[in-house]
Amino acid sequence: MADLEAVRLNGERLPADAAGVSVLERGLHYGDGIFETIGCTGGQPRLLERHLRRLARGCERLGIDPGDTGTLDDEVRELAAQAPRSVIKLLMTRGTAPGRGYALTGRERPTRILLRYAWPAEAPVAQEEGVRVRLATLRLGENPALAGIKHCNRLEQILARREWTDPDIADALMFSSSGALVSGTMSNVFLVRGSKILTPRIDRCGVAGVMRELVLELAQAAAIAAEERRLEAADLETADEIFLTNALIGIRPVRELEGKRRLPGPSTRHLQRALAAHLAAGPKPEGRP
Repeated sequence: MADLEAVRLNGERLPADAAGVSVLERGLHYGDGIFETIGCTGGQPRLLERHLRRLARGCERLGIDPGDTGTLDDEVRELAAQAPRSVIKLLMTRGTAPGRGYALTGRERPTRILLRYAWPAEAPVAQEEGVRVRLATLRLGENPALAGIKHCNRLEQILARREWTDPDIADALMFSSSGALVSGTMSNVFLVRGSKILTPRIDRCGVAGVMRELVLELAQAAAIAAEERRLEAADLETADEIFLTNALIGIRPVRELEGKRRLPGPSTRHLQRALAAHLAAGPKPEGRP
């Protein structure tokens, strides 16, 4: 656990090498929970209000009581302040189950876990020159009830990630069972066609990333036409530019897809600059989420 630096469980600080949860934890048995991965720089969590809003939406969808969001806000900020650069994973599960089975008893009490990790090593060239990407063979099941939220069951992404071992490939793009382009295993995907930015609609499966949300807003602020729509494999072939987003990597151009060379283009570069300026300016006062 060399990169795990700190743990808080239900508000209590625990040694990173000795922390644990109950064997009756529903998050362990069923993936019954929600999580967020928060990038922290300068001892401050980035886009925290957006993360907590998505966490609240996911908890509402699953019927989990997230508790006081002010407490979550304070705990994340306190943990982030202890390191100049880190990644915080926030998990909220339904809690322990007194017996077997999927049915709820009403006696479950949510489990709140915060983990602080060292910021992963980066290759600066990825931001400038772009990354290599492949297409995943595994298809995502379509379930609108879970679409958009970042629930704890990531088995599809795990299986897709097993499809390659080449460390130079950054991610794999995934399609749904009906053939719709959805996302990468750990990223959202954007295409540029002419002067328009396109991103898959996240209404049947996939995670609606906080960085995806921000990039769409930055495009709108720059008067760049952006649309969420159904996209398929043919759209990748006709795209002038392709880029990936998530809360840690920001915006990364795709320089190669399935062995075919791609070039980072002007729309990607414009949005990279806009994002850098937005993050450098820091969050606008929004009050408690």
